[in-house]
Amino acid sequence: MSISYKDQKMIIKKDCKRWKESGNIIVFANGCFDLLHRGHIDLLTESKKLGDILIIGLNSDSSVKLLKGDSRPIQSEDERMNALLKTDLVSKVYIFSEETPIKLITLIKPDILVKGGDYLPDEVVGFRELKSWGGRIEIVPLTPNYSTTSKIEKMKRQGLV
Repeated sequence: MSISYKDQKMIIKKDCKRWKESGNIIVFANGCFDLLHRGHIDLLTESKKLGDILIIGLNSDSSVKLLKGDSRPIQSEDERMNALLKTDLVSKVYIFSEETPIKLITLIKPDILVKGGDYLPDEVVGFRELKSWGGRIEIVPLTPNYSTTSKIEKMKRQGLV
């Protein structure tokens, strides 16, 4: 059962207020996280080292379809969320349906926003907003040879999908 955007917004505000009042550094990362792999785990591990609370903005199933095409996601948003939470690196996962997580970023107001090494800081969605409240962007190097798209292509070549 999914909750309304209004209810999710209230939950997020309450969570973030509590964490910030406790002096926690909030780190935010986002993505599809379809077929969780070593590259994802490396990103999450490095992100968690930067603060106390690691929040993931997870693309909804409809958002993944818009970004990656009709054959994606491989796993549902519930499966992807549960996999992320079971890593013990992630404190909370919030699902967003838009093309970008800008609404979520401005609601959470993280101290640090993390993206993979295929971005420059000023290319990251939320760059200007983060600077406005004193936050910063951290770019984490990509783990070579690990991407969901390449894994799916390899599985196709091997006739597994």
